[in-house]
Amino acid sequence: MSLDSKRTRWQMKNLRSTSRSMKLAGNVTLLFTILTFAQAIGAQEPPKETGTFRRPDLVELVKLDRTIKLDIRYATSNNFLGRPVYKEARAFLQRPAAEALVRANESLRKQGYGLIIHDGYRPWSVTKIFWDATPADKKQFVADPSQGSRHNRGCTVDLSLFYLRTGKEVVMPSGYDEMTERSHINYSGGNEEQRRLRDALRAGMEAVGFAVYEPEWWHYDYKDWKEYPILNISFAEIGRSNPKTRSH
Repeated sequence: MSLDSKRTRWQMKNLRSTSRSMKLAGNVTLLFTILTFAQAIGAQEPPKETGTFRRPDLVELVKLDRTIKLDIRYATSNNFLGRPVYKEARAFLQRPAAEALVRANESLRKQGYGLIIHDGYRPWSVTKIFWDATPADKKQFVADPSQGSRHNRGCTVDLSLFYLRTGKEVVMPSGYDEMTERSHINYSGGNEEQRRLRDALRAGMEAVGFAVYEPEWWHYDYKDWKEYPILNISFAEIGRSNPKTRSH
């Protein structure tokens, strides 16, 4: 066999070997892409929970008490994202939490204040949007979607006070959704009146079974929040659906 023939056979053998390697590499790349895509899809779903929960019974706050005011920031661009994430400016809570909120509103009205709601039940998908958009050093102000939010369970409300006499919202030591130390419930800055109003809201909410989330003076969790499942239904679906208790 000539030298040229041997060289040609050697080149063909290397070519086939290279082709097989490229095919294998391509398959590995394809598999990696599929797995990555599958993980991304999985990340768009609420966490799987174990245990048995109460049957959800989300009710619209203004239908229980029409004196409660709404300023649903996430239905507007006036929020930390700078864009709306809700299609409707509505607020819902699980019935026991909603009824407790009505009692708090009645008590505070005797002092000359009303409740103004910025957010209530929040679909899990919105919690995911918040988490992905928030810098690492500000994550304490948003819930980890892998754990779900108490908002997702329909037992958390973001709120403030307004003056019954003027209808204007009061001024607190920080703005709503402000991601600074001024938002902490024990922040000692601001002026005396701002701190007094913050404490009045806290006293009214704690008296009916809510507890404040300390980094955020506006965030209150109802005592039974652990008994409800994480939900991911839109506001429009609440009126026509009746999500069942889930157990896994």
